[in-house]
Amino acid sequence: MAYLGEEIKKLGFGLMRLPQKDGKIDIEQTKVMVDKFLDAGFTYFDTAWAYAGSEDAIRQALVERYPRDKFQLATKNAAWINCKTREEAIAQFDTSLKQTGAGYFDFYLLHNLGEHRTKVFDDFDMWSWVQEKKKEGKIKHVGFSFHATPEELDEILNKHPEMEFVQLQINYADWENPAIKSRECYEVARKHGKPVIIMEPVKGGMLANPPEQVKEVFKKANPNVSVASWAIKFAASLDGVITVLSGMSNIEQMEDNISYMKDFTKLTEEEETTIKKAQEIMKSIPIIPCTTCNYCAKVCPMHIGISGSFTAMNYLTLYNDMGAAKHQEDWLVSGHGLKKASECIKCGKCEQVCPQHIKIRQELEKVVEKLGV
Repeated sequence: MAYLGEEIKKLGFGLMRLPQKDGKIDIEQTKVMVDKFLDAGFTYFDTAWAYAGSEDAIRQALVERYPRDKFQLATKNAAWINCKTREEAIAQFDTSLKQTGAGYFDFYLLHNLGEHRTKVFDDFDMWSWVQEKKKEGKIKHVGFSFHATPEELDEILNKHPEMEFVQLQINYADWENPAIKSRECYEVARKHGKPVIIMEPVKGGMLANPPEQVKEVFKKANPNVSVASWAIKFAASLDGVITVLSGMSNIEQMEDNISYMKDFTKLTEEEETTIKKAQEIMKSIPIIPCTTCNYCAKVCPMHIGISGSFTAMNYLTLYNDMGAAKHQEDWLVSGHGLKKASECIKCGKCEQVCPQHIKIRQELEKVVEKLGV
C-alpha cells in the first residue's frame, strides 16, 4: 500500500545498530545487508545525524552503489543536541547531505520531540525551515519522531498539521505500558490522519529475548518462526503504518526479517490471541506500578529521577538486561539533569503524593542495590 505517494514495503532498515568491527561500523558487512535488503524488494533506510558513523556508512554501502531512485533515505535533525543558534541547527542538514551524499532526503524528521526538546525546535522555528527545504526539493516528506506523552503529541499535531507523518515507538510490550503509552500515541496520530513509521518494534532487541514464559507462548504457537517475528508482525499489522524499522545488526537478523516480511500478511485472529497471551504474561510479572505521572518529582527536594529509576528497574525485571536497564537510568535520570537514587534523603514527601501508593523510598533502595547508582 502507498502512503504519501510512496510505494514502501512494511520493513524498513534502521541504521542505528549497524554491525561493528574493531570498534567501527563494518562497511563490508553492511554492504552485504544492503544488497540482501534491496534484492528482497525493500527500499526504506533510516539514519540520523546523531547516529555516529551511520550516515557515512550508508553513503558507502548504499548511495554510492545504487541509483538514487531505487531507495528511500530518511535522516533526522536533533536541534536540541549542542545547538545554541538556529544556524547551528540548520547546519546539521548540510552535514547530513554531505555525509550521505544523497542529494535530497525522501523523509526528513525533526528528531525526538517531546518534553524540553520541542521548545528548541520552536525557538529556532525549524518548522518553517523544513518547509522551505521541501519547496527547494531537498526534502520530499517532512515529519518527526516522538518519545513522550499522547497529550504532548496531540498538542504538536494541533499546532503543526503540515507534518506529514509521525515516527513512534510501538511494540506489543509497550502497547499499554503506562510509561510509554504506545497505543494512545498511535491513536492520537491516527486521529490527526497521520500515517505512522514504527521504531523499536523489538524494543532494542529485548523482544527477541523476552521473559521465558513469553517465549514459551510463541514457541508453542509456532515453533518454526523466530520470537522476534511476532513483535515485528504485531507492529506491521496496525492500520496506517508506512513501514516498521528494524535496527538490524547482522546478516542473520536481516535474513530472518526478510523471511517473514517479504510477503507480509497481517496477523490472523489466532496469532492476535497469542500476542494477547504474551501481553497478559508480561502484565503479570511484578514490576513497580509507576505511571510516570511525576507528581513525586514536583515535591522531591533533591530532584531525584524517581520515575526514570523505576523504568530502569522494570527493564531489569522484565528482560533481565542490565545493560538496557543502566542505559534507561542514564538517559531518564542523568540525561534529564536529575539526581540518582542514592541521593535520596528519605523524607517521604514523594509517597504522600503518589497516586499509585508506591513505597518509593523502599523501591529506590532496591534501585541502588541492583543498579549500583
